[in-house]
Amino acid sequence: MSKLNITAKELRAIGFPESPVIPVAMSVAEKHFKHNKKEDVMKTLQAVLASPANYTKDAVLGAIADKLLPKTEIGEPEISLNTTGAPFNTFGAEHIEQGAFHQMYTAVKIPVAIAGALMPDAHHGYGLPIGGVLATNNAVIPYGVGVDIGCRMCLSIFDVDAKELTQREAFFAREIGEATLFGSGAQFVKPANHEIMEHEAFYQLPILKALQGRAWRQLGSSGSGNHFVEFGAVTITEQDATLGVAPGNYVGLLSHSGSRALGANIAQHYTKLAISKRRLPQEAKNLAWLNMNEQEGQEYWIAMNLAGDYASACHHIIHAKIAKQLGRQPIKMVENHHNFAWKEIWEGREVIVHRKGATPAGKDVLGIIPGSMTADGFIVKGKGETASINSASHGAGRKMSRTQALSSITHHALQEALKKHGVKLLGGGLDEAPFAYKDIQAVMQSQTSLVDVVGKFTPKIVKMCGAETNQWRKPKKGENAFVAGE
Repeated sequence: MSKLNITAKELRAIGFPESPVIPVAMSVAEKHFKHNKKEDVMKTLQAVLASPANYTKDAVLGAIADKLLPKTEIGEPEISLNTTGAPFNTFGAEHIEQGAFHQMYTAVKIPVAIAGALMPDAHHGYGLPIGGVLATNNAVIPYGVGVDIGCRMCLSIFDVDAKELTQREAFFAREIGEATLFGSGAQFVKPANHEIMEHEAFYQLPILKALQGRAWRQLGSSGSGNHFVEFGAVTITEQDATLGVAPGNYVGLLSHSGSRALGANIAQHYTKLAISKRRLPQEAKNLAWLNMNEQEGQEYWIAMNLAGDYASACHHIIHAKIAKQLGRQPIKMVENHHNFAWKEIWEGREVIVHRKGATPAGKDVLGIIPGSMTADGFIVKGKGETASINSASHGAGRKMSRTQALSSITHHALQEALKKHGVKLLGGGLDEAPFAYKDIQAVMQSQTSLVDVVGKFTPKIVKMCGAETNQWRKPKKGENAFVAGE
């Protein structure tokens, strides 16, 4: 029997957070499960990840569970959940798995919850479900925002005939490859300059100062997982005053990524602080909050906003590089973010709205909701629907976990789908295959009361993190090297 080999990338793919848990999980697997089938071991590790509290007393798996569960200071009284939760509305319930519902039921019972909403792309996550929206009273929940703080979509529309994407495919593919780096730990040798790196917040908070150097080296990189940069055909069929783009066919550059290691470290740091200050029942532990009138809450708000601005800067750098190579500026840029918290007025009062994997959809607010590597995405305009707390889905949403996708989707099936839709894929893996995602058309149909569609984006050349981008290699002359997976 061959030696069991489980990589850090594979553990991240099924949802394991960064160190220190990944090295522990790899060590436990190699020591105690070396004669087991890899598929069975991955299922066991996924079970621990889903419910670490169930394994704390396990002689073997307890070491992993201990690293997954944030430490709580002894002596803090436990805060009880409300018996009746705050109200929340669901859109597209038929598309949503039960795990997401259970998480939302728990979230609306925390004492600071005012209202919630569940988007049609929702699925199980940490704390607040992905696709979950929660309004709170003067409190911010770090895990209600998420790890990839300020993750966003950015679309540049160029007055270029979309036919060029086929006629000059090699040119456009090359420009994506030269504009950014993919890979979990990707870092530039010669990073771009941007004013965000001199933001005063880097000098206000020690945690941010310590992260500044790495953040600079990752500025303009794109990460891994479901993050992408792609060219596609933009179709505008009717004039819309808010979008301001005449009907026609254009070349679109669409990117999706977040705040890289900066956001992840901020999330982990302040989640631990929140948990130490507010002990909640086990099922609600990751919903611990920080009050906005206490120092930690104010610090997190500063750090979160910096991470959001940093994520935006990463996109703007990528788009500026490509615009320069195209020799023209976009006629329109549309950008929106999720995994964030906003101070908003809702039903006459100020609340803090957490949108974890949900798109802001206030009245006439523009956004982009992508499908998959082969499915159309949509340029949308919010309707300002109070029932959804001015929110919409942030994509199609997964219907398969990464592990399920890797075990059930074949390379042949993926290649056939790409060929059918005329998509050139650069990198990318089976875990991001279109079959792993819900039907974007069905998702959009479930939220017609939340957004109007004002344009369509059809993917043609898609760049994602593939296996080759997470491995060490010597850079070619003039090429940026990067540090691989961490």
